[in-house]
Amino acid sequence: MKITTEELNAKKTLSNKKKALILLGITGSFLLIIYIMGVIYFYSHFFFGTTINGMNCERMSAEEVKSSIQDNLSLYSLKLILRNDQSDIISAEELGMTYVDDQGVEDLLDAQNPFLWFLSFGKSQEMEVAVNMTYDTENVYAVVDSLSCVQLENVVAPKDAELVFNGTDFEIQPEVLGTTILRDALVTSIINAVDSGSTELVLEDEGLYANPTVFSDDPGLNAKMTAYNELAVANITYDFEDNRLYNVSSELIQTWVIPMEDGTYSLNRDAIFEYVKQMALATDTFGLSHQFKTSLGPTITLAKGGDYGWVIDRDKTTDALIEAIKAHTVGTIEPVYKYKGTARGVNDIGGTYVEVCITEQKMWCYKDGQLVVETNVVTGSHGEGYDTPSGSVWAIDAKKPDVDFTQYAVHVDFWLPFNGGVGIHDASWRWEGEYNKETYLYNGSHGCVNTPRAAAEKVFNAMEIGYPVVVYYSVEQPVGPQPTKQTSVG
Repeated sequence: MKITTEELNAKKTLSNKKKALILLGITGSFLLIIYIMGVIYFYSHFFFGTTINGMNCERMSAEEVKSSIQDNLSLYSLKLILRNDQSDIISAEELGMTYVDDQGVEDLLDAQNPFLWFLSFGKSQEMEVAVNMTYDTENVYAVVDSLSCVQLENVVAPKDAELVFNGTDFEIQPEVLGTTILRDALVTSIINAVDSGSTELVLEDEGLYANPTVFSDDPGLNAKMTAYNELAVANITYDFEDNRLYNVSSELIQTWVIPMEDGTYSLNRDAIFEYVKQMALATDTFGLSHQFKTSLGPTITLAKGGDYGWVIDRDKTTDALIEAIKAHTVGTIEPVYKYKGTARGVNDIGGTYVEVCITEQKMWCYKDGQLVVETNVVTGSHGEGYDTPSGSVWAIDAKKPDVDFTQYAVHVDFWLPFNGGVGIHDASWRWEGEYNKETYLYNGSHGCVNTPRAAAEKVFNAMEIGYPVVVYYSVEQPVGPQPTKQTSVG
């Protein structure tokens, strides 16, 4: 049977259609297999273009995503911004940070429809998941203690603004902020920063430094500076010789400046009086014991008593010191004295004085360290109880020529009283032979130091009111028998 051309072409066409159907079936089957495989795959993996918390997570399983989260978590660090352009770093490793799986990643995965996986081609999908983590908050204390910024050698303590004296006046020395960190507050702030995911913590902004309490713009400090410059710029010295100096410096005066109720400042008189009192206690010599180098050689200790020496008038000296402070005095001034001696050194008797030894019946007179006269004398009558007081230092109370002692109807040319009615004077009624070591025992004076006229004149001319008279019984016994009868002129 012969096949026509038309039949042959029809057969070819049918064959081609079958082939096309077969190829289409194969392709469809292949695509179906791929789709099914994609569905199966994306049941457990994230779509193409997926980012979670900014991290590329496409085609990643939940476990892979969680592993990446843990890896990123380990890269976390908190930068501490410190003063003075310094910084410190706290790492996740130091904090011991660990990711806590709360199935949040699985929930994101479950939320995607794997049957629509093919729609994710060329698209992006941004997802967020809460990254829960844990760390030992108690360990933060140890972490803080290990920071370089809290090591003692790196810490500068805060310092208040204060007044300093620059040699001319007072000025404000600015505060020092320092770098002392409030440890407990820093720990709390670090925990809050880590919990919130912050990567920087500015300590200044968080108030984590121990700051000074007084700053240079403090109104009270500035008012005090003004007051100090009005009251505390003096520099006063009291010179008591023998290197005994009392310096009222600006620094000392500062301690005497006190605020008043009206906001002004004044000097604390009570404190200044106390300073003067202590100075007086240390330097007053009136009526105190004295060391005395005798003309006979030995040094003796004169007893307390007498009326010679220095006494500071505490009230008047306090007032004078206050005025000197207000006048900005710089230099040496003297206290105001109630009583004065002739020398201000430790040996306040000095080089001008009269010396009387009872047992030797001798008197010496010195002026500026030079012997003016040495003479025999007759002192108070021991047998009658008129002993001349001895053992101390007295000051000459008066200096009078031509005096009549009316009680005894006698006249003296030179009269230097030093202990009430007891004094040094010439005695015209005595003859030369009476000036010996025994006369005073039975025929002495009524307490005075009877002196030959020529010697009395020299003593009278050398001495002035206030000069010391040293009377001692002997070098072995400075204090001798005291009068049992009231001494009187003569």
